[in-house]
Amino acid sequence: MTIEQLRQAKAQVDAGAVPPPEDTIYVNNHIHTTYSFSPYSPTEAVYMAWKNGLKTAGIMDHDSAAGAREFIEAAAVIGMPVTCGVECRVDMSMTRLNGLRINNPDQKSVAYVTMHGIPHQNIEAVDAFLAPYRARRNERNRKMCENITALVAPYGLSLDFETDVLPLSNYHKGGSVTERHILFALTKKITALYDTPEKVLSFLTETMQLALPEKVKAQIAAGRETPEFYEYDILGALKSNMVEKFYIDATDECPKVADFVAMVHKYGGVAAYAYLGDVGNSVTGDKKAQKFEDDYLDTLIEVIKEYGFDAITYMPTRNTPEQLARLTKLCQENGFFQISGEDINSPRQSFRCKALDDPAFHHLIDATYTLIGYEQMASEDPVAAKEKYSEMFRI
Repeated sequence: MTIEQLRQAKAQVDAGAVPPPEDTIYVNNHIHTTYSFSPYSPTEAVYMAWKNGLKTAGIMDHDSAAGAREFIEAAAVIGMPVTCGVECRVDMSMTRLNGLRINNPDQKSVAYVTMHGIPHQNIEAVDAFLAPYRARRNERNRKMCENITALVAPYGLSLDFETDVLPLSNYHKGGSVTERHILFALTKKITALYDTPEKVLSFLTETMQLALPEKVKAQIAAGRETPEFYEYDILGALKSNMVEKFYIDATDECPKVADFVAMVHKYGGVAAYAYLGDVGNSVTGDKKAQKFEDDYLDTLIEVIKEYGFDAITYMPTRNTPEQLARLTKLCQENGFFQISGEDINSPRQSFRCKALDDPAFHHLIDATYTLIGYEQMASEDPVAAKEKYSEMFRI
């Protein structure tokens, strides 16, 4: 979808030719776009948020702020307040969390963190900070493609980073390339070789011997009825079963945690730790049951407070009531701003966080408007924004 197509869609609603989106309370500050991995361009992400009745939306790409300008422009077309952020993996090996599996399923001593509320005049500076890390990541991506080829060569498959993976990304426009891009390229190789859902499912379960949940099997088997989900369902099955077989540890592509927080505050953003919590049944179907930071959450809170984080972002739909009660209590006790964001990178995922129906989470809606207010003010008058919001953010 282009900006012009979005204008036309809005004009049709304004003219009464089509009904307006449902009016809801929902917000979402963690929507990925094609500048990391997602079926949605920044414009399409705004359109989908609007179509689903969201009051606000937030762009959140891995290692890239390059889609933010388009996101802001698209939001202006429909009059939606939005926030801009980035997600990044940081090196925590110099902290007390060294050697622990934090919130990263693939590697110990590395954590996913986010920057929220980027003042618009600093978008390019933030992206320039991230650019070298994107380039270093691709060095590892190439090696992981070689590892995958070694795994799938017996099945008549191969994967080339330059010709198979890069074209699926927006790297040439400042986007990042992730493990999902690599596995999506493998997905396309599989669907090109096996032309029906039945053949693909047989290949995955019988030839590759992947252990797939019945729900995932049913989704793939229904590929003819749900073509918009088909390759993403296969991708999810591959991700939950294969990453550990080809993964290479990320090293110098991960900024040190102190460097990341310093960058966030230099450019007027909000530094947030992304809580995952022990995983049981994965909501998105691409994570195995696995233990993360719950066993040492008190220590983690101490560490991120020591390093100057402002906030904790979490996804209420992913966690149990017990996890959420403990986390929110710790946030309140330690002065962490709370940010809600449901990680959107697949067409099966709902843009609506139904957990926000619970009045217990309405503070996350209020927090989103606070974040938007800060970002808008910091984009116009950084000094005034810092003064007004200094008690909330360590900016």
